[in-house]
Parts: sequence; C-alpha cells; structure tokens
Amino acid sequence: MLKKIIKILKNDHSNPSKNIRSTEFEVDNWRISNFVIKKLLIKVGYHPFPLSELSLMSASVCYFKPTHIFEWGTHIGKSARIFYETAKYFNINTEIHSIDLPDESPHAEHPGDSRGKLIRHIESIKLHQGDGVDTSLSIIKNINSECKPLFFIDGDHSYESVKRELSTIIKNVPNATIILHDTFYQSEDSNYNIGPWKAINEALEETENKYKKITTNTGLPGMTLLYRK
Repeated sequence: MLKKIIKILKNDHSNPSKNIRSTEFEVDNWRISNFVIKKLLIKVGYHPFPLSELSLMSASVCYFKPTHIFEWGTHIGKSARIFYETAKYFNINTEIHSIDLPDESPHAEHPGDSRGKLIRHIESIKLHQGDGVDTSLSIIKNINSECKPLFFIDGDHSYESVKRELSTIIKNVPNATIILHDTFYQSEDSNYNIGPWKAINEALEETENKYKKITTNTGLPGMTLLYRK
C-alpha cells in the first residue's frame, strides 16, 4: 500500500497548496520536494540555489499563484526557468518577465552573451533589458487584467540597490509577494555581505511589519520570502 501511495504522489501534478484560507504559508512539502528533485535539478542544477531555496521558490508559486512574475539579476535565467517549470508542472497560469541590464552596461554582474541562456528559447517568457524594478513597474502599469505579482530580487546584493528595489515595490505594489536571494546573516567578522539582510529589516520596520517573513536558515547564500499579513 505504501509503495502505491508513493507512486501516486510522484505522478501527482495537482497543486500542493494546503489550507489556502489559512494566514500561514502551508504547502505539501512531499510534493514540492519530489518535484524539485525530479525536475528542477535536471533543468537548472543546485547552484546558486540549494534544495531548500528551490523548494521555497516552487512553493511560493504554488501557494500564491501569481498572475505575473518579475525577476532580474539572474544571469543565464535560472530563476525564471525555475518559475516556468513550476508553473508548467502544477498547471498554474502565470506570465514571466525576466529583466537584465542593457548590453552597454559596465556592471560587474552583467551576464554578457550568456543572458537568458536557459530561457531564451521559451517563447512564453518575456525577456527585457533595463533597470529591474523600473521596467517591472512600467509593465505593470499597462496590465489591464488582475495583477497578483511575484517579484524575485537577485541583483548585485548591495545594501543600496536591494533597499531601493524592495522599498519601491512595497510602496508601489502593496499586494506583491517578494522573494530575495543572498539574505543569509553572518556576523561582521565573517566579511560576508549582509547588505540584503540589512535592507530587508529596515524596509520591514518602515512598513510597521505588515509583512510576514520566511527565511531559509540552512546556510549560504540564503533566501527570504515576504508576503502581506
């Protein structure tokens, strides 16, 4: 009987969200973990997103069912591919926009010729060049249908840029779900960049803690999910 149940679950593409009316973030971890291991690791590997972060990204799509996803700073398109494969596998209708810097940008994080390598052959994913948050807000202004966006912030991880992007989203798109990468906190003695961690905490204080926060605390690089209470 147990083998039969496991077989059913492995082939179950139904949405793993649980008790959607609850104020808590609940997703069937069995289905998400099985999906991550079976599908995502084959498509994108585990770098720069460990299993816990892959699971959080997939679970967020399943639970919040965003109508639109905006992501930037992910070089060859790994995060966009993760969101695409998740939505496809669990039959979630969402529109994905992946944004990177213009070709002439001298930024050290510029992906160059590798831009969108994992997604540029997928017609349903819209590729853009420009400032991540500004381009996203420009697109949102022209959406006439319901918009429940999910933002994925994974830029240069500096305090200044993360604080600006996060505060701008909170101010202009209050119903947004937000995921931020590279948010693991270590002491200053470690010389690890705590800019994203600091930016998140300051932004939440300015909103009077109207957001719930879920973090992966299993090690570097770390990921944080923010959503309205």
